[in-house]
Amino acid sequence: MSADDNSKQHLGSPVSRRAALRMGAFCSLALAGREALGRQAPPNPPDSFSDNEVIASGHKFFGSISRGLADGVETATRRWGKPNAYVLGQEAGGAFIGGVRYGEGDMYTRNAGQRHIYWQGPSLGFDAGADGDRTMMLVYNLPSVDAIYQRFSGVDGSAYLVGGLGFTALTANDVVVVPVRSGVGARLGLNLGYLKFTERSTWNPF
Repeated sequence: MSADDNSKQHLGSPVSRRAALRMGAFCSLALAGREALGRQAPPNPPDSFSDNEVIASGHKFFGSISRGLADGVETATRRWGKPNAYVLGQEAGGAFIGGVRYGEGDMYTRNAGQRHIYWQGPSLGFDAGADGDRTMMLVYNLPSVDAIYQRFSGVDGSAYLVGGLGFTALTANDVVVVPVRSGVGARLGLNLGYLKFTERSTWNPF
């Protein structure tokens, strides 16, 4: 028997076939591991805050004008649960039938860090006046920090007032943002609009 025949017989032996199968399985597992490492795991949603934590932050932020904050936060909690982020910032706006609002502040989360954000938005409706507000926003159902960067629409007006603080609700893709405003000036009536959150400041409210 020639050397070539011996080589073919050796490669065709059961031992060689088992070794080849093991090698193939090892390569498949290695490739699967590399693909798994290449896929980034989805971010965990931020943990929620208790009412007491939110109220304590709001009292420090609003000062003596925060007497209605506890009632407003408890009302929002009964409707949407506990917030898993909140924003503290300042904004300015004005309107005569049509209006615009600009603001900036810091968004706080328990386990996903702190982020500086901006927001802008137009409004249209029975609304007149100008204001400059210290604004707290309660954020519910936020799946990740980056999910704040979208347009939130809703009804903004004076219908929901508790102790001098105005509460409104804006929604987008199951995320709820509840701005809590108090400041100088007056906004009268009811207006329809949205807020757009961005990473950088912009003068474009749309």
